[in-house]
Amino acid sequence: MRNPYLFGYLPFLTISLFSLTFGVYMVGTSTAFFSKIGLYAGMREFLTDTQLRLFLLIIYALAFFMLFSALKLIAETIHETAMLFFSKDAVGESYNEAKSGNLIYFFGALASVAGIQSLNILIGVFLVTTFIYFVYSVFMLSKYLTVFSTIGLLVFEILVWGVLLSVFIYIILKLYNGILASLPVT
Repeated sequence: MRNPYLFGYLPFLTISLFSLTFGVYMVGTSTAFFSKIGLYAGMREFLTDTQLRLFLLIIYALAFFMLFSALKLIAETIHETAMLFFSKDAVGESYNEAKSGNLIYFFGALASVAGIQSLNILIGVFLVTTFIYFVYSVFMLSKYLTVFSTIGLLVFEILVWGVLLSVFIYIILKLYNGILASLPVT
């Protein structure tokens, strides 16, 4: 008999690894930016270089940890709502079946270490990992779904994510345009 909680720590490790890799990238970018605007020398009067980088890493890693944790919570809620609407599994076997996909995100987080110096690689690894996990979970859950339920699940999840991202982008653009409009014109 296999212990169902054997890989229960993988989401925490995955989120921690992604947070650290994005945090390390942001530390490098921030220190370069602070040097460019002349703020880095002033910060070095109070902290050593190692302390400053460590403090920045903690702040960025914590911020990314919160972001990825929130995304995981939203994703699980959307997925479980879709399964509520479209799954014919009344026992909950499909829930356990989808948990094995956590290894995909773990290996994606390990792969993100290779792209620690490039934001494009980090985002690309995260998006590719997410796509592979999505395809894997739909494939594994297909035995609990009919063809029409599978299509409904796909449409539901893509539609909800599309609406959420569209609203988020709209709000960011409105805030950006509001800030630009409030600047004095010379």
